[in-house]
Parts: sequence; C-alpha cells; structure tokens
Amino acid sequence: MLSLMLGLLFYVAASLSIESEASATFDDLARSARQNIASRVQSYANLLRGAASLFRTSEHVSREQFHRYVENMALQQNFPGVMNLNYAQQLSEAQRPAFEAAMQRDYPPGRDGYPAFAIHPPEPRAQYCVLVYLEPIASAAEKYGHDIAARPLTGEALAQSRDSGRISNSGIPVPIEDRPQQTGMAMRLPVYRLGMPTDTVAQRRAAHQGYVGIGYDLATMARSALADMPVRNVRLTLFDIGTQAREPLDLPHTTRPIFDSTAAGLHAPWWQPGNSGKYLRSTMLIEHNGRVWQALFSVRKSDLYTRFDAFFPWLALLVGFCSAMLLYMLFHTLSSSRRRAIQMATGMTEELRASQIRLQLSHQKLRRLAAHADQIKEEERKRIAREIHDDLGQNLLVLRIDADMLASRTQRRHPRLNARARSTLEQIDATIKSVRQIINDLRPTVLDLGVNAAVEWQVAQFRLRTGIACEVSESHDDIYMSDQCATALFRILQESLNNISQHANASRVWVTLKKGSDTVSMSISDNGVGAAIDGRNKLGSFGLVGIEERIKLLGGTLFIESSPGAGMSVHVSVPLGADATIFPYEEDGRASA
Repeated sequence: MLSLMLGLLFYVAASLSIESEASATFDDLARSARQNIASRVQSYANLLRGAASLFRTSEHVSREQFHRYVENMALQQNFPGVMNLNYAQQLSEAQRPAFEAAMQRDYPPGRDGYPAFAIHPPEPRAQYCVLVYLEPIASAAEKYGHDIAARPLTGEALAQSRDSGRISNSGIPVPIEDRPQQTGMAMRLPVYRLGMPTDTVAQRRAAHQGYVGIGYDLATMARSALADMPVRNVRLTLFDIGTQAREPLDLPHTTRPIFDSTAAGLHAPWWQPGNSGKYLRSTMLIEHNGRVWQALFSVRKSDLYTRFDAFFPWLALLVGFCSAMLLYMLFHTLSSSRRRAIQMATGMTEELRASQIRLQLSHQKLRRLAAHADQIKEEERKRIAREIHDDLGQNLLVLRIDADMLASRTQRRHPRLNARARSTLEQIDATIKSVRQIINDLRPTVLDLGVNAAVEWQVAQFRLRTGIACEVSESHDDIYMSDQCATALFRILQESLNNISQHANASRVWVTLKKGSDTVSMSISDNGVGAAIDGRNKLGSFGLVGIEERIKLLGGTLFIESSPGAGMSVHVSVPLGADATIFPYEEDGRASA
C-alpha cells in the first residue's frame, strides 16, 4: 500500500508538472502570435501613410499614377492579407453632377479594367465619399463608385478621422460577395489638399479632400500568424471591444466575434461547460488603430503533449512503486544480518552518493543554463532582426518611395532640389544596405532557406572577407531539420571559419556537408599551421569548447584531427531530429550507484 501511494503521488506530481510546462509554453506561443498580428497591423498602417503621402506631393493624382504606385508596392508579396488600396473622393450634393460627368468622360467603361462609373446607392445625400480609385480593381470591382459614407456608422467614423487626422477603423467586418470564407476589414486615413494648413479642426475640415484606404482579409492575416506557431489546431477568436478597453473583458458567451479560426462545430471552445479541463487558454489585447481587439487563444492540452509527456506520469508511477518496493526489500535484507556494520557502511555510501549527485546536478544545471542562455540569445537576435526588418525596413521603404518621387518630379524644373533629393535617395539606399547588413549579422535570413543555403552563403562571405580559397562539398538533397539545430550548425561553421582566419594562417579551406539516413555531418578542414588537440582546454580558449558544448547539447558527436604544421579538421555529426530541449546532457564518467 505504501508503494502504491508513493507511485500515485509521483503520478500526480508528474502530471501537474507537465500541464504547468505546457501552459507556460502555450502562453509564450500566444504572445508571439499576438506580436505577429500587431506587426502586420502596423505594416498596414505604414502602407496607408505611404499612400497618403502620394496625394500630398501633387494637387491631382491620376488613376494611372495611382495604379503604378500600387503595382510597385507588390501588395501580395510585401503585405499578406491586403486585398486592395483605394482612394475615396469627398463630394457635396452640389458637386455630384459635374463630378459624375467628368468621371464618365475621362474614364470610359473598360479602361484599366474598371466598369462604368456611377455613384451608388443613388439616393441624394448632403455629403458623399465615393470610391474612385481601387487597385487592383479585380479584387472588388463592385465597390467602384460606392459611397462609403452612406452607412451612418461608417460616416461617423470617417468624420472623426477627418477632424483628428488619424486612421479610422469602424471595427465592423465588411461582407464580401461570393467570398464568404474571407473576412473583409477596412482602414482609412484622411487626405488634405496640398499647401493648406491642418493645425485645427476647422482647418482640417476646409483642407479635406478625401480618404486613402486599404481593404484586407482579416482571416488571411490571422491565419498567417497562426501558421507560424509550431503547435497546430490552435483556435484564435477575435472580438472588437471598442476604443476604451485597457484590460481583457469577461465577454458573454453570446458575443459575436469578428473572426474565428475554427469552423463552427469542429470542436467545442474552452468556455463551454465541461470542457475547461481539456483546453488551455490565453487572453490578450491587440491595439488596432484606436480600437482594441480581444484575442482568445485556445488549444487542446493533448495537442501540446508529446508521446513522452503522455507516458511520463505512468513511468513516474512505476518508478515510485518500484523504488519503494526495492527500498523495502533492501531494508529487509540489511536488517537480517550484521546490522550495525552495514548501517555504518550504508551511511558513508549514501553521503558519498549525495555528494556525487549534487556535483553532477550542479554541472548539469550550469550546462542547461548555458544552453538556455544560448537559445535566448538566438531568439533575441531573431526577434531584433525581425523587428528591424518589419518596422525600420518598412519605414525606410516608404521614405525611399517619397524621396524617389520627389527626385522624379524635380528633375527638369528644379535641378538643385533634384540634386539634393538624389543625394538623400543615395543616403537612404546606404542606410537600407546598412540595415540589411545588421540583420544578417544578427541572424542571416538565409537560415530560413535551409542549412544548405546557409552554409554556401557563409562560405561565400568568408571568401570575400579573407580572400582564402574555400571549397564546399555537399549532398544535393535539401536537409530539413529544426531551426535550433540548423542555427547550431551555422554557428559552429562561423566559429570554425573565424578560428581559421585568425589563427590557422591557411591558404585553402574545405567544407563538407553530408546527410545520412538519420544524421547530418559537417567537416571543416584547412591546410594551416594546426594545433595540439588539448589546446582547446587552455585558459581563455573558448572557441572549440563552445563547439563541443553545442554538439553535446544536441546529442551529437565531435571529432578533431590536428597536429602542428599539418592543418586541422573539425568533424561534427548530429541527429536529424536533434533538439537541445529533447536530448538531455549526460555527464561523462558519471559514477555508478
């Protein structure tokens, strides 16, 4: 009974530990997905501001100019989820007849793929806000000529945007005919006439001429953020909770979401009665240009558990039961013969074992801490590189577009201003090049293309930097492995090439990358001065020690061939599914019990 109770205690402790770890992991994944959605929303806002700047550079922007501008933006490649970029003209009832006549005269049906122009709904109103430019037109041709201010709620949001100069967003999904699987959303930014002041509300109303806007598919944006999560079957539900919320609200079950990643009936959400024990959840807020979204992430606990996690509580139960039984049998055996002598020996042995275990645990904790620090460093590099690319890169791109447009417009009439604009454009290009170099130094984007491409790129950079001949030999098959393992191999190659350039005095280097049935091996050899094998243990030498630690944490092997005057070869091999969080470090020479 005692053994069974101890086994059950082990079972409960292991189950609670696994569930706690899974919950912490899911919270981290949810925060990452929230950051991805927020970054996409910010990139949409930057796209909108860039479009507004197009209208601030000229008193009249033609439909052809707007078409070329949108075409150069490459929306599908650079802004996933954005369906179109559009411009709506502000009109009064007195201006409507002349405006309709001018549009029908200047833009006949079929030109650039646009249908015949007509304002709809056709009923007369005091003010109109008519969609006149919409690119690509194929995304929503039926919206051409639509008065977006006809709906009172939308008109109120547009008026507030006009008076404040900020981006408007009603928070209401826009129905898309013939595409029920998409969830259309719109964002708009007011455009003011060139040269007119906009310091006060009255001045902004007088200078206002229309709105630039984007239409984007909320479903595509949200699902692309979920696709980056390593865990599948994560359910994301978005609610628009207004403009004033500063913390998550306790929403009624009947509240209708603006987006739900799971089709109705596929599986019950976490908030339904009887299901709270089966699901993990995480609730977060997302700022969306003056409005607040409440994001609810939920996932089955079983989707986060590995096979080992499901088996581990039962293993703990068995270990606890067997341990108690073995201890009882040992005690019974010891008590039956020469009790005093055996008790003394047992005490000394247990003390020695405890000291060894504490020492081993200390070594393992230090190595796990080093591995965790290295992983955090790589993740931080990746995050910083991504933020530089998404935020600073997009801003520089918009700035370059504005500078290029200024240079093009001043080429003939203002040569001195054109020269200054061209100089500014060159400075922006140099800054973009510097930003790209910083991103590559933090974490080369070529790693996302696979370990083969990363090795070739690093070798090419080594040739350019040092002038040393370097040959690459690799299998033609693409090698698929975890991001952590690919990063580790790339850093090992980086460290080895740095050692060669600094210490080897070599004239030729050979790099070999091979894929076996279940392993990946890499060799770096040079014809330099070589070194003693035990040189990596000397004080202050951390290059080879760092390589060795990376390999051991991945469950791989390291072999070094070197002698003075005969060059050096570093051979590493790791399993294809290697992961430092899966392969525990085992101390060499561990004392047996």
